[in-house]
Amino acid sequence: MKRQMTGAKMVVQALKDQGVDTVFGYPGGAVLPIYDEIFLQNDIRHILVRHEQGAVHAAEGYARSTGKPGVVLVTSGPGATNAVTGLTDALMDSIPLVVLTGQVPTFMIGTDGFQEADTVGITRPCTKHNWLVKDTARLADTIHQAFHVAKSGRPGPVLVDIPKDVQFATAYYVAPAQAKTSHYQPRLKGDQDAIKALVEMIESAERPVFYTGGGVINSGPAASQLLRELVEATGFPITSTLMGLGAYPASGKNWLGMLGMHGLYEANLAMHGCDLMINIGARFDDRITGRLQDFSPNSRKAHIDIDPSSINKVIHVDVPIIGDVGHVLEDVLRLWKAGGRKTNAAALSKWWARIEEWRKVDCLKYRPDQKTIKPQYALQRLEALTKDHPSRYICTEVGQHQMWAAQYLGFDDPNRWMTSGGLGTMGYGFPASIGVQVAHPDALVINVAGEASWLMNMQEMGTAVQYRLPVKQFILNNERLGMVRQWQELLHGERYSHSWSESLPDFVKLAEAFGAKGILCKDPADLDDAIMEMLEYDGPVIFDCLVEKHENCFPMIPSGEPHNKMILGENVDTKNAIKSGGAVLV
Repeated sequence: MKRQMTGAKMVVQALKDQGVDTVFGYPGGAVLPIYDEIFLQNDIRHILVRHEQGAVHAAEGYARSTGKPGVVLVTSGPGATNAVTGLTDALMDSIPLVVLTGQVPTFMIGTDGFQEADTVGITRPCTKHNWLVKDTARLADTIHQAFHVAKSGRPGPVLVDIPKDVQFATAYYVAPAQAKTSHYQPRLKGDQDAIKALVEMIESAERPVFYTGGGVINSGPAASQLLRELVEATGFPITSTLMGLGAYPASGKNWLGMLGMHGLYEANLAMHGCDLMINIGARFDDRITGRLQDFSPNSRKAHIDIDPSSINKVIHVDVPIIGDVGHVLEDVLRLWKAGGRKTNAAALSKWWARIEEWRKVDCLKYRPDQKTIKPQYALQRLEALTKDHPSRYICTEVGQHQMWAAQYLGFDDPNRWMTSGGLGTMGYGFPASIGVQVAHPDALVINVAGEASWLMNMQEMGTAVQYRLPVKQFILNNERLGMVRQWQELLHGERYSHSWSESLPDFVKLAEAFGAKGILCKDPADLDDAIMEMLEYDGPVIFDCLVEKHENCFPMIPSGEPHNKMILGENVDTKNAIKSGGAVLV
């Protein structure tokens, strides 16, 4: 039976029908009718953030840790423009979000009314799709379409802009089953001839490597399981982008670690020296490829991706396969098994022997200090004391600490690692950790942060305390913009232009001011006890870990260099590295 209701009620009803249980938002005049409807119901929980950028990042954390779209509700004008950074972050990293924005009444659009902005125009480049709804009769259908587009194909953020008069007006509600979604049906099954060609390449490859990305995780748990089965069955080595960590377990014997600008020596050299590269759900990002003309120069390349625009955009491949990772891997496994599970075992054995030589270089080696906490040591101890927790989720801010976290923390499951990849958004991690904790109330949620990045959205401590969210903020405090300082040291003649702050807060007092717990640690001998104090406290914590101020994050591929030319740390045996076949930069 058709139901007539106001546009504001339609919004809430549509969210309920889409299975939404949480909305992150901040009220304002242009969305007050919707907020009134939220007040009148108890099925959807609203989390009041302290800034709209925080709302979107929190929704990203919720989405990435659950696999469900994150939902945001903000007002018009500055409410919408404050959401732009989060929208762009989600677009770059393929995170499904549905952002609802208020707008001035339809008859005022274009008059420069109070808190008016061309939200659809502003957000068109940073959303997968967006809509301005001028007719209440089309509102519910549009919201259902928005969820379909956000989730289908390559996931991403969408936005629905809703004028205030549309929220007050009445019309008949359209249920999800009646919504018009047939116009967008991305291809899920890969071309069978291309899959057969890939299987033949697998059977004959002498130096293969799986290069995996966030697309594996976005495809769902089945895709990660199929990937693990394929790796174990073929015996091929596997590496991953920053976004793909956890799709294959870090404890797995075939794991090479992360590749790319701050990737592991063995992973980068395997990519450079392979004769078959199988890209599964990654997009040949510039942080991975280095200098394009020298990227994996002697390999045949296959690329599995659900987004046709990602195929041959950066690197030309021999076998393109457009389709969902899970569906394609299922077909690859089926055809390969039917063909007798063949691999070039003798050549593969030699390939692994060479990889083992690269592993012996121990590219993450550093010199511990008995007086000062090295950031690498802090993360090693954090890993040792939390890795066995049944439900650990790690978020990060952006910078050196982010790369160290990717290097020293291990992830055996998908959806446990939340970080800003493509956009590199400082201020992402703290609100993202709030979104993860909201989605998983009993989990251990830790945000690995740098002090500068964390301060960008520090106001969300209010959100954490208000909703009693026991998020742990593990700040590696070097009193520097660490990655900026590192580049200035290595590439700009040690001219440290504005890469430090002379007025940092006392983080313990700051935590206490918000009603949370603060912990300060500066002695390596006290670190384990301090971490345990953080873990055992049943509430939000700011952990101020004072670390070595001028430590650099290695390995590092300098900008403009190929991915087999790396700068290694001073404690790494560079002679052995060169002997093993690497081109080490000093």
